[in-house]
Amino acid sequence: MRALLDFLVKYHHWLLFIVLEGLSFTLLFQFNHYHNSVWATTANSVVGRVNVWEQGVIRYMKLGEVNEALTRRNLILEQNNEELSRKLAELTHDSTWAERQQTLRLSNLKKIPAKVITNSVLRRNNYMTIDRGEVDGIEPEMGVVCGTGIVGIVFMTSRHYAIVQPLLNGHSNISCRIRGSGYFGYLRWEGGNPLYAVLDDIPRHARFKVGDVVETSGFSSVFPAGIFVGKVDAIEDSNDGLSYQLRVHLGTDFSQLQNVQVITQSFQGELRELEQKADSVAKL
Repeated sequence: MRALLDFLVKYHHWLLFIVLEGLSFTLLFQFNHYHNSVWATTANSVVGRVNVWEQGVIRYMKLGEVNEALTRRNLILEQNNEELSRKLAELTHDSTWAERQQTLRLSNLKKIPAKVITNSVLRRNNYMTIDRGEVDGIEPEMGVVCGTGIVGIVFMTSRHYAIVQPLLNGHSNISCRIRGSGYFGYLRWEGGNPLYAVLDDIPRHARFKVGDVVETSGFSSVFPAGIFVGKVDAIEDSNDGLSYQLRVHLGTDFSQLQNVQVITQSFQGELRELEQKADSVAKL
């Protein structure tokens, strides 16, 4: 208390000056309309700028939370979009976006439509039968696709029917690449879940991520390059640790497959014959 009294006594003239200044400004702005309006306008402007600055600081400090919320929202929207696309594909086979994209990529190729009459997904080596055969121009080693991705390869034919070796077969081995990177490997099915397959032999120096598109590489006479296969679902090391092994979520739901297209490429027979000659020479 003694120190407070000493402070007031020592600086009483400054305190009195401040009180009188405050009183004078109060009287000036209260009883003078011009000065009152100027004061109100200036005060509102200053308060507004301070509020804007404060809100900007708060928004900046919350950017991390906003980004996390947007990421979660984008993931939910992406999942919903995939689910809606899948349901739409089930209901409108001829007008889905996925089918239009596949049709665009296959526009320069001859396509033979066919219906699946028998199919299996629970065996280790599955096969399916389609209602088109030799009289329709179907031959072994032709690629088979649907609106949402590749299906498999024609295995054998009769006059009016053909048996297809689908991706869901232990002997299936299709060259595929990661879209946009050029790195390729071989797609195989390990059994079990019919919605997933494995892409082997991806180099360790390759750059990719979960969600990247896997497509046909075009390194054979069966499928042209760029046909959708699926998306990278998980990344693992190979058994020998020298390469990556990717789990691929297939675009084709084989359990509901009804309509397919058999594709033929110009000079496919000539290319296949040349490849067979090269193989025979390599074995000598």
